[in-house]
Amino acid sequence: MDKFNRDLLVLFKEKSNQKAIEHEVELLHELLFYVEKIDNLVTSFEVVNINKYRISSNHKLVKETLGQRHLKPFVFLNNKN
Repeated sequence: MDKFNRDLLVLFKEKSNQKAIEHEVELLHELLFYVEKIDNLVTSFEVVNINKYRISSNHKLVKETLGQRHLKPFVFLNNKN
């Protein structure tokens, strides 16, 4: 698993040593690595197309929409959570 260059804000209730902080950040990276996979994203989004008055959870359509750089007007990605 590659390490990502991302900014994370980790808050602790108590003062921790550097080793504990690094361990916590490593666990967060591992968690985010699996959550951000395309298959997991596809299941948690749906496409809302106001032009056609449709809401679709079709995995192929959601994957194509996520891959687009710019969405067409009145086409939205909605997170089901």
